[in-house]
Amino acid sequence: MSGLLVAGTTSDAGKSVVTTGLCRAFARRGVRVAPYKAQNMSNNSMVCQDPAGGTAEIGRAQWVQALAARVTPEPAMNPVLLKPGSDRRSHVVVMGHPAGEVSATDFATGRRHLAAAAHAAYDALAARFDVVVAEGAGSPAEINLRSSDYVNMGLARHADLPVVLVGDIDRGGLFASMFGTLALLEPADQALVAGFVVNKFRGDPGLLRPGLDQLERMTGRPVHGVLPWHPDLWLDSEDALDLEGRRSRDGARVRVAVVRLPRISNFTDVDALGLEPDLDVVFVSDPRDLADAHLVVLPGTRATLADLAWLRSRGLDAAITAHAAAGRPVLGICGGFQMLGRTVSDPDGVEGAVGAHADGLGLLPVTTRFALEKALRLPVGEALGAATAGYEIHHGRISRDAGAEEFLGGARSGQVFGTMWHGSLEGDAFRAAFLAEVAALAPSGASFPAARERRMELLADLVEEHLDVEMLLALARDGAPGSLPVLTVPALPQEGAR
Repeated sequence: MSGLLVAGTTSDAGKSVVTTGLCRAFARRGVRVAPYKAQNMSNNSMVCQDPAGGTAEIGRAQWVQALAARVTPEPAMNPVLLKPGSDRRSHVVVMGHPAGEVSATDFATGRRHLAAAAHAAYDALAARFDVVVAEGAGSPAEINLRSSDYVNMGLARHADLPVVLVGDIDRGGLFASMFGTLALLEPADQALVAGFVVNKFRGDPGLLRPGLDQLERMTGRPVHGVLPWHPDLWLDSEDALDLEGRRSRDGARVRVAVVRLPRISNFTDVDALGLEPDLDVVFVSDPRDLADAHLVVLPGTRATLADLAWLRSRGLDAAITAHAAAGRPVLGICGGFQMLGRTVSDPDGVEGAVGAHADGLGLLPVTTRFALEKALRLPVGEALGAATAGYEIHHGRISRDAGAEEFLGGARSGQVFGTMWHGSLEGDAFRAAFLAEVAALAPSGASFPAARERRMELLADLVEEHLDVEMLLALARDGAPGSLPVLTVPALPQEGAR
């Protein structure tokens, strides 16, 4: 089995970027490569075909990485997906299908079955592909969780994977985090850490070189390259933290306000709007930010009832209703669409309290009732005279009033649109038709699939230029070098010792 684990000193250090870039770089060499992440915690997910039959749900990052690798996405590439339901509990998806919940206290003791499923999925991929590029989660130096880890060093030990540690120099503290991460690992884990990659460097590489040389001398491990910061380098995100880095566009004719719900999910639905030169797409959470918006978007959410209550607590419900009353367009997607209807009910407690019920904003003639079984679909259809497709991930079951106008699995009333289909705006023809309908915009010619492919190619070009791809491929095939030095840290005194 050949593989490589891309770990990070922190969350958002650049693991997904490096993994995606290596998948495309290896694929360029004719290597049949598969992406993999044992456990992903994200509310941004995708629907793919399940080789066992039907459809399955995986993290969006692994879906994108499969496209980068030029292979078909499948559930084994993200065997465990955690979808946060609250600060202490997450909904669990195993091999693409719902599998109950896990709590914060389960992290230490109750995840053996998840580890078994994740490692079995890795083994299955490794048997079918030349190389598996695995992405870690968080940091491998979470020593309080090491005994139950199956995502970072637990995976590396299971499959004898060489590990490359990625650090984000833009955050500061790069050398301390890289050295400290390695030093905190137990000797058997350290033996698999075979080098480092620096991410998001800006400036003169010559100023960085002395530090890299010293890091190599102190650890006995090479730095396999330094990826520069690039303004055009962004990928479909899996983490709502990514919203902080999004900026508005000056000079755009039409302002699109996307309500930033606390439990926002699949917010990548609006990424395609960001390609349009006449649109300024911003994420907002204050009613005043809707005042000068032409189009308001209510995106998906993992907790429709809770986020509907949040909407009301901030006065956003009144602002959205007033926006629609003025004849300006509103688009709701999945959970956001459900909020636009008459009522939302949860008789079985899918989202929390059994029997929960709330009035919606009353802008669309539909009612929503949550069911225990999750719907996973890959629908195709037509709207506004354009063919389109999307994907559905939801527990909500929608009932339209008799005679109500259907719109992509949802409903339309005047300039208020609601759809259960994620991803429909990624279709260039439908996006052009929708913008013509709501903003009288002529087609821009922007292509979302082409833009995604350009980003992948740009990332692969940067990886080829700035990382030692041949060495990393050799690591994946040959494993970590033997006799890597072990860093030691002073043992802490026992509790009560003087």
